[in-house]
Amino acid sequence: MTSAHPRLEALIAQARDAQRQTAPTIGIVYPCDSAALDAARRIADSGIARPVLIGPADAIARAADASEIDLSSFEIVATGTDPRDAAQQATILARDGAIAALMKGSLHTDELMSAVVNKTTGLRGDTRISHAFVFDLPRYPKLLALADCVVNISPDLKTKRDILGNAVRLLQALGIAQPKVGIVAAVETVNPAIPATVDAQALVELSLQGEWPGAIVEGPFGFDNAISAEAARIKKIESSVAGDADLLLMPDLNAGNMLYKSFNYIGGGDCAGLVLGARVPIVLTSRADSLQSRLASVALAVLAASRPGANPGPAPSPSGRGLG
Repeated sequence: MTSAHPRLEALIAQARDAQRQTAPTIGIVYPCDSAALDAARRIADSGIARPVLIGPADAIARAADASEIDLSSFEIVATGTDPRDAAQQATILARDGAIAALMKGSLHTDELMSAVVNKTTGLRGDTRISHAFVFDLPRYPKLLALADCVVNISPDLKTKRDILGNAVRLLQALGIAQPKVGIVAAVETVNPAIPATVDAQALVELSLQGEWPGAIVEGPFGFDNAISAEAARIKKIESSVAGDADLLLMPDLNAGNMLYKSFNYIGGGDCAGLVLGARVPIVLTSRADSLQSRLASVALAVLAASRPGANPGPAPSPSGRGLG
C-alpha cells in the first residue's frame, strides 16, 4: 500500500541505508509501558538503530509480559525504580559515547530533560538546546522543517541564532547542503514595533557574514509568502526561498506550536521531531505520534548523530545555558 507520507518513508530508508555494518545504538529511557517497548521492537525490526533499554529491569519485564514482547534480543541497562535514575544513567552512557542518541520512554519529558540540561552531569553542548520538526505535507514538494515549536518559549536574538544553527546542521546531515531558510513573522517588512521582524533582519545579516555556511537565509516573511512563490510574486518580493524553503524559523513557541499542529490536524501532514543542541540528539515521543512518525524521528536522530563532530567525547565545561 502506498504511504500517505512517502518522504518520511524515504527518510527512514535513508537512515537504514546510511548504516554500514553496525546500526548505531539509541537509548530508550524508562521503557516501562507497551508503547515504549513496541517502539523498541519496531526500531530493531526496521534496522535503523539498535535499541538499548535503560530502566528498572523488573518494570520493563512486567510491561513486556503484558504486551507479549520478547526481551531476549534487547540489551537492558538496569537502573533504580525512579524514572530520574534511568534519565541520569542514560546521560552518563551518552556522555561516555556508549549510545548515539536518546529516546523518551514512559517517563515525563521534564524528568528526562532535567537530566539532559544538568549543569554538572548533563549533555549540554556549545549551543542552546532547541527542537526541530521535519514535515511531510501533501501540498508541499519536499520535506519542510519548523523550529522551534517545543522548547524555547520567547527566544531572543541570541537564542534564535542557536535555533537556526541547530536546524541548519540537522538539514545538512540529511544531505541538504544548501538549506533555504525563511524567517517567519506576522509581516514581511521590518517594523520596530514587531521585534520578530527586527530579529529577522539581524539573522539575515549574520548569514551574509558567513554564520551558517551553505545556508540561504531570508526574511522577514509573512507565512503566505514564505510558503508560496506566487504569493511572494504578487507582493513583489524577490526571493529564492519563497515557495522553496527547507526550514521556517518561527518567531516564538505560540506561533510554532500552533502551526505544527495545524500542519498535522488540518493540513494532512505527519512529522519527525528531534531535540538538538545537546551532546546527542534526543527523540521526545508523544502518545499521539504515529508509528511512522516515531520511526522517522529515530531516523532523524541516527542521521544527526552520524554527522561529523557529533558527540565528540566528554562534555565541555558547563556553559550556563538551559531550556528557554
